Amino acid sequence: MNSIDIRLLSVFEEIYKTRSVTAAAAALDLGQPAVSVALSKLRHQFGDPLFVRTSKGMEPTPFGEGLVRPVRAALESLDQVMGHSNVFDPAHSSRTFRICMTDISQLVLLPKLWEMLRRQAPNIHIEILPLTTDIARLLESGEADLALGFMPQLEAGFYQNQLFTQNFICMVSANHPRIQHELTLHHFASEDHAVISSSGSAPLLIDQEITRLGLKRRITLKIPNFISAALVVEHTDLIITIPERLGDVLHGRGALRSFPVPFQLPQYEVKQHWHERYHNDPGTQWLRRLITELLSSSRAPEDLQGTGNRL
Repeated sequence: MNSIDIRLLSVFEEIYKTRSVTAAAAALDLGQPAVSVALSKLRHQFGDPLFVRTSKGMEPTPFGEGLVRPVRAALESLDQVMGHSNVFDPAHSSRTFRICMTDISQLVLLPKLWEMLRRQAPNIHIEILPLTTDIARLLESGEADLALGFMPQLEAGFYQNQLFTQNFICMVSANHPRIQHELTLHHFASEDHAVISSSGSAPLLIDQEITRLGLKRRITLKIPNFISAALVVEHTDLIITIPERLGDVLHGRGALRSFPVPFQLPQYEVKQHWHERYHNDPGTQWLRRLITELLSSSRAPEDLQGTGNRL
């Protein structure tokens, strides 16, 4: 037996329940001849009468009796398949989403995201993953649902949505002995600096622009992430150059003072990236919309697939 019309199995099930071809036809809203033809096809398919007429009605043969359970299982499985819709209900989902992001994004996004999740999706779980050189594979394999930050390496081959444009500022301790009311280019060149040795591409952008402009800075502390560096700066006479949104979060949380960078640094675009495999997944679509709502500084552009050009 290579294949069988699933409608024939429905006829078998109904005859078994009603013990009648006539009653089965009525239940299935079919003519009695159609049910009789279907039963004939089933008998030919299985090489067995399946049902025989008795004083009690159409009774199953031993083979027919043995066929009842697998037929019902097949029909139930089909019902599950046909009833399975590509719909995501955040209010009742217990799904775990994995997001790759920098420490800055964690500080800027997570409190707002968590507050929103408690209201809209109380059973959703979030797992934060660090940005690594393996990020493209993580997105492709589904080990990560989204990557959030400034990631030029994902411009080509991945869908992307711009969230906001980021600027840089300089921060010093509020008790800095020499920098109180302004931070000049002389201060920038003569004071000690803390710099970030990881946490995405933004630190590299700063380094490249300083080199291009032929400027100098005295780097005396390298630290793995922006947040730790900012806390160190609060209690030292170091300067740190950080993204403006991080500065907004840190204001009022420590004895820090911010200033414009005393020369022109390029802006950069913070985006969320995802792989084509999950572009139409309702769950990640919902999460992307939520993050856009929380972080976008303007109306979000249409989701586009990277082609190597900036959005």
